[in-house]
Amino acid sequence: MTKKVALIVGSLRKDSLNRKFANELVAQAPSSLQIEFVEIADLPMYNQDLDDANTPPAAWTAFRDKLRGVDGVLLFTPEYNRGIPGVLKNAIDVGSRPWGKSIWAGKPAGVLSASVGAVGGFGANMQVRQCMVTLNAPTMPGPEVYIGMGTSLLGADGKVENEKTKETLKKYAEAFAHWVEANAPKA
Repeated sequence: MTKKVALIVGSLRKDSLNRKFANELVAQAPSSLQIEFVEIADLPMYNQDLDDANTPPAAWTAFRDKLRGVDGVLLFTPEYNRGIPGVLKNAIDVGSRPWGKSIWAGKPAGVLSASVGAVGGFGANMQVRQCMVTLNAPTMPGPEVYIGMGTSLLGADGKVENEKTKETLKKYAEAFAHWVEANAPKA
């Protein structure tokens, strides 16, 4: 059975390195996953007062509704200053509220990271994992993917040309398909 998966890229850059690898992950994914990018650029910063007053911005409501309707979520993160980008943390926070209505609870998650540096976004990857585990999202423990020296793996067209990286993303997508199947909430 096909599983619907949201893919969130934690970078707003039009030429985002993480989006390039996310596109390749989608290309390598098995047909059992229907992956859709969910954009986070227009999410206003989280402010609990708006939820408390029952006046959440329309962008929050649309984001929450979209994520409620998927079987799993993939988060692709860059690393800014050894940590999670603010825009991605904001999306995680928006989805986790209001209290008791988190869209993440019980939703299988996977975290990948890519960077221009050798460490491959390890710090941000671990912070996103920590957030998702805290929010009771069963987060796939492995395989782990940290893509270091990312620009060296791309061709002149900006697409992934490194065969080993393509194979890594394919194996990750296959493992995630099994993870979602095993961990998605049963209706």
